[in-house]
Amino acid sequence: MLKSWIANLGRLRLIVQLLMLFLTVYGGIFVGSYTADKLSNSLPALSCAYDQMNGGYCTLIRYQHNIHHSIGMVIARTGEVTVAMILPLLVLLASFFAFFFVLGKAFCGWVCPLGTLQEFVGRIGRRFGIGVRRVEPGDLGPVSRVRPVKWLILVGMVFLLPLLAGLGVVSHSLGNPFCDTCPSRIATTLLTGNADQLALNLGDGWSFGLGAVANWLIGFMIVGGLALRLPFCRICPLLAFNSLFQRLSLARLSKPSRTNCGNCRICTDACPMDIPEISQAEGKKAYNEDCTLCGRCAEFCPQDGVVSIKWANITVFRSSREYYKARIREELPDGTVKLPAKGKNDA
Repeated sequence: MLKSWIANLGRLRLIVQLLMLFLTVYGGIFVGSYTADKLSNSLPALSCAYDQMNGGYCTLIRYQHNIHHSIGMVIARTGEVTVAMILPLLVLLASFFAFFFVLGKAFCGWVCPLGTLQEFVGRIGRRFGIGVRRVEPGDLGPVSRVRPVKWLILVGMVFLLPLLAGLGVVSHSLGNPFCDTCPSRIATTLLTGNADQLALNLGDGWSFGLGAVANWLIGFMIVGGLALRLPFCRICPLLAFNSLFQRLSLARLSKPSRTNCGNCRICTDACPMDIPEISQAEGKKAYNEDCTLCGRCAEFCPQDGVVSIKWANITVFRSSREYYKARIREELPDGTVKLPAKGKNDA
């Protein structure tokens, strides 16, 4: 039974996602809260620091705090930039890259707790017969218009506003604006039985506004996620940040040629991020910035060896006609699970 689960990449990923969800949300139970024994101080996934039981910290809150306190405030006091100010940021980047180098963007598709929760919401939608809504069924279209949003959030809310808050140009309530709006702050704390993050701060206009946006986003993620796959991932700044280094990681998506590609677009249908390039392009262009290395495009490609997941020069998984035939019997590319036909087991 275990062997059959491991032979199915989707099931293996589900097992890893559940383990990582437990580790990122509740891992701090074993090592203690806010200690140096945490899994990581700069995890390339949305492991929220507001969660008192977490096993690691999302790298974005560390960047915001360093830029706000170590750079912005010091510049405001001294009026100069020193190596001592930049060094903590470089150490943080090195810590982040040590993790990212090994698994790359698989942190998004296999580890991130918010991504896992969104997929669970989508599974519920499929079970209740809610059809999948694509951002765009054809060419790039709206997909290309949505993509810049995550970059604007990364630059504006992770880097620029914390710097301006440290310099005193804007309110210090904007010191870590992304974390205050991130739906993971609410979702993961609710999983630990803590509903405090749902409360809005009425004493400060900026804090109230950021909290209201967070509440709206968690509502959108839950309701919209029933029909639209991974709605928040499409605008997640951590996905943008991870994509900056995706070419440097050992883990990657590979589609070296379209020679044997049947242009069936099933890989795009299977992609939870609606990435058209995986079916339209080859080489580096096929490994798009929105890719989370979930592997569904390789699972649902009906051609042998066209799409594969690689780690260094090792092929971890490659598309196969036989695998596709077995996979399609239990699940459609859009994630709809096929139910056994009535009377199949009668007799």
